[in-house]
Amino acid sequence: MARITQVADRDATPETASLFEAIKKKIGMVPNLYRVAGNQPAALAGLLGLNEALAGGGFDARTREAIALTVAGANACDYCASAHAAISSGLRVPPATIEDHLAGQSDDPRTGAILEFATEIVESRGKVSDGDIAKARSAGLTEADIVETVANVVANIITNYLNHVAETDIDFPARRARAA
Repeated sequence: MARITQVADRDATPETASLFEAIKKKIGMVPNLYRVAGNQPAALAGLLGLNEALAGGGFDARTREAIALTVAGANACDYCASAHAAISSGLRVPPATIEDHLAGQSDDPRTGAILEFATEIVESRGKVSDGDIAKARSAGLTEADIVETVANVVANIITNYLNHVAETDIDFPARRARAA
């Protein structure tokens, strides 16, 4: 049971209700994570705005979802592992690849480099080494890719931590994140 209220439509403030309507129009439902964030409309608007902005970046949806899975695995966020596994499945990512992404791995060299760097960002709390940057560059990541990886990691850390604090009820096919 969630420790922070998952705002029901009937209990939403006008600002939160408007944001919920936008979410429903886009994806057909309001995930419980957004219902928790709806307790503070500015927080919900910030989450939505950051994700919308990142969708316009250089990484495609599959890459963004791979990062989300990696961060969920590194932070042991079962809610995000469940949500992003479902989203990845909808993007036709094979189950074995989803498992690899939860472990921060990929058979694709570029995606693998992004996920390795994302894992290092999480594990070092952003204090990556010069060697980590050099390794990312030598794998072909541009400075734009490095910045975009950081931004995607941070966007997912927000949701991981909010889910940890709230103990959000999982409303996707439930699964466990890899990390303990």
